[in-house]
Amino acid sequence: MAMIVGGFIMPHEPGVFLAPQERWSVETTRLRSHYDAIGARIGELGATTVIVIGADHYVLFGPGCLPSYLIGIGEVSGPYERFPGIEQGDIPNNPVLAHHIVRSGHALGFDWAVAKTLRVDHSIGIPARLCALPNPSVRAVVPVYLASGVEPLLPMARCYQLGRQIRDAVQTWDADERVVVIGSGGISHWVGLAQMGQVNATFDKWVIDCFVSGDAAALIGRSDAEVLAQGGNGAWEIRSFVCLMGAMPGCTGRLLAYESDPQWVTGMGFAELLAQPAPVDNEEYA
Repeated sequence: MAMIVGGFIMPHEPGVFLAPQERWSVETTRLRSHYDAIGARIGELGATTVIVIGADHYVLFGPGCLPSYLIGIGEVSGPYERFPGIEQGDIPNNPVLAHHIVRSGHALGFDWAVAKTLRVDHSIGIPARLCALPNPSVRAVVPVYLASGVEPLLPMARCYQLGRQIRDAVQTWDADERVVVIGSGGISHWVGLAQMGQVNATFDKWVIDCFVSGDAAALIGRSDAEVLAQGGNGAWEIRSFVCLMGAMPGCTGRLLAYESDPQWVTGMGFAELLAQPAPVDNEEYA
């Protein structure tokens, strides 16, 4: 039987990746080391597939079509942005598992949108390239996008329910697979707004505290208007954290690092959820 063996949150702020290594600042060098540490931890967990939950940035989808949530079930490549030292080619997918998540979801009323070919952006590509694929044990990356960048937004409660459905699909998949789930997103940042460049460290640390304590209800209970006021429109990306928490209900974790600096436009949290050996409750997508 397949199982989820761990989960991580991490940022994908593209400004971190624009300079070649010889021009990295001290802060960038330290920040990049956090990705290396998570990558090493994924290797320690023996992960064979990594599900990366990312944020739609209104560049892959929309305005013509903006799915509430989408999974890549076929060919995957990217990231489409050019970052020094980061490959842009094919990303191996696990289409059998991806199809299973879709079929399982449809049977339970989760109307997955699917992409049979998908060129991902940095929200999927950065975690895949830096943390997942460098590990010899990792054979595939399954990309999931949530509507968390522009309105209409996927409701927070639905993000959690979607994570529960992903968890249940993994656990009912008849394969010897060790799955890690990554929630990819920044915390406080104001994208394209007058406050762009500001960071609310108090809000960021509250979000991380909720994550490591397993308090999904507190995050779900914060309205989008409150998140916007305290963390900016970019903080709507915490939906990926909530979805990950749904995939690992009842699990707690640990802070790995928190970084903010004027050279970047977002507060950046790195944290791990520690898997438990069995489901912790029997509630139906609470």
